[in-house]
Amino acid sequence: MALSDLAIRFAYGLEESSAYRKAKKAAYDLLENPHARIRPYFDIFMMLLVLSSVFFLLYSVKHHLGVWSDYFEDMVVALFILEYLGRMWVYDDVHRIIIDEYEKSDLINEQFRFSRALWTILRSKWNYMSSPMAIIDLLAILPSYRPLRILRLFLLFRLFKLFRYAHSIQQFSSVLREKRLELFTLFSFLMFVLLVGSSAIYLFEARETGGDIDGFFEGIYWALVTLSTVGYGDITPHTVEGRLVTMVLIISGLGVISFFTSIIVSAFQEKMSEVRDRRVSLLLEKKKGYTVICGFGRVGQVVAEYLSRDKLPFVIIDADEDAVELARREGYLVVQGKAERIGLLQTLGVGRSAGKILCLTGDDVVNVFVTLSARQLDEDIEIISRANHHQSVNKLLHAGANHALEPFKVVGLIAGEYVGQPVAFEAIHGIVMGEDDIRLETVHIPPGSALDGKTIGDVPLKEMRLILFGVITTLDRSSDHVRSHFDLDEQRFQFNPGADFVLLGDDMLLVFGHQYSVLRLKQKLKTRRWRRKDA
Repeated sequence: MALSDLAIRFAYGLEESSAYRKAKKAAYDLLENPHARIRPYFDIFMMLLVLSSVFFLLYSVKHHLGVWSDYFEDMVVALFILEYLGRMWVYDDVHRIIIDEYEKSDLINEQFRFSRALWTILRSKWNYMSSPMAIIDLLAILPSYRPLRILRLFLLFRLFKLFRYAHSIQQFSSVLREKRLELFTLFSFLMFVLLVGSSAIYLFEARETGGDIDGFFEGIYWALVTLSTVGYGDITPHTVEGRLVTMVLIISGLGVISFFTSIIVSAFQEKMSEVRDRRVSLLLEKKKGYTVICGFGRVGQVVAEYLSRDKLPFVIIDADEDAVELARREGYLVVQGKAERIGLLQTLGVGRSAGKILCLTGDDVVNVFVTLSARQLDEDIEIISRANHHQSVNKLLHAGANHALEPFKVVGLIAGEYVGQPVAFEAIHGIVMGEDDIRLETVHIPPGSALDGKTIGDVPLKEMRLILFGVITTLDRSSDHVRSHFDLDEQRFQFNPGADFVLLGDDMLLVFGHQYSVLRLKQKLKTRRWRRKDA
């Protein structure tokens, strides 16, 4: 069998192998995925490993640590090699490159050439190997080769590996990269002043003219010490011209230091928002099913207040700096940015762990774009959008929103109900708003829980001081034992079902009652056995 045929068979075998995909995803999550839960623990472990290996190598210069130190060094090098090879593995998909080249050749009816695919693979791997961090990873392995002591110089590259694991160091290096133009300008000015100052002091303070400068290199040394405002005092100018040069260099040095400080400070001020956003994303990685609120205006503030009161997790996105600052003062998780950006939604877990997204901005165009972006990332996420104009409702629903609410219409309906039935409205309003700790809540019945397969009559609602308003079931459930029902989008609301109505897993009870009673019912549902005497 030709080598090309063997490579094609092997590539398609890997493409169809679920075990291979799982293994590569696990390696990617461990080494490269910043959102993986295991990644922070791996980074901490590698930082401790780097620091301990450097410490033992430095300590062994004047102390004999015994054979165990050699074993430890061999273990460290082995882990470094495995990490290097693992990062090279997840950098690209070799089998996909072979498959793509084969399918291109088949499309144009041309014979597949394995050499071309191999060249593409080698070029891709070289792109990784020539990257700065990959070079550092490789050089960090070299100090372990003890016969060549010159390689111990590369010990410092193990410390540079911390750039890969410590996010704060990465932030600092990114600051320097973003300000490289300003820093290069400052460095050019520094070199110019250093050249002029060292030349002038050599002319005025050379040994031949009665000064202390023996050569041009000493002039450079003196100018650099003076520019840094250190001033060791080992070389002192004696002439008037030399002292004038000294004063000019001291003033220039103060300017250079001030300019450098202002560059770094301004860069870090610009980075502070990224640092806060990174903190928010790290906190969200530990949560599941949270709500993303897009827009912290009047509606968003009310929603956030109620979610916070019920201790439900949520995060806020708003482009307005004042709104973001207000949310921070309230103690909410908030990110400043445009919610319609797919990258920002991905960073906040839409498509992974977010359960709902609320589009509550005052601009229907923005709400449509947020809905489209969210639906593109997650087909199953629940999207509730605010419609500021009636003609926007259908647009939002077509964009992918599960519900489109008109706040002004809702307020008008509430006002009409209040005028028509003020007493009933006050009672229902008090229940919905949670006044006096009376709540209207949905209680989910987990599959396999105490009520799965039981009837309504088996639930001790009276003993728990609860009133059943209805049951939310799937659309295919029978309504024979129900006085009335109506269908929702993908569910059916069974209003006040009879005592012989059978409850199943994933049904939801809609109940009135004190929050303690509702909490007690939820706690009992966590058990697999239901005993009425415990009620």
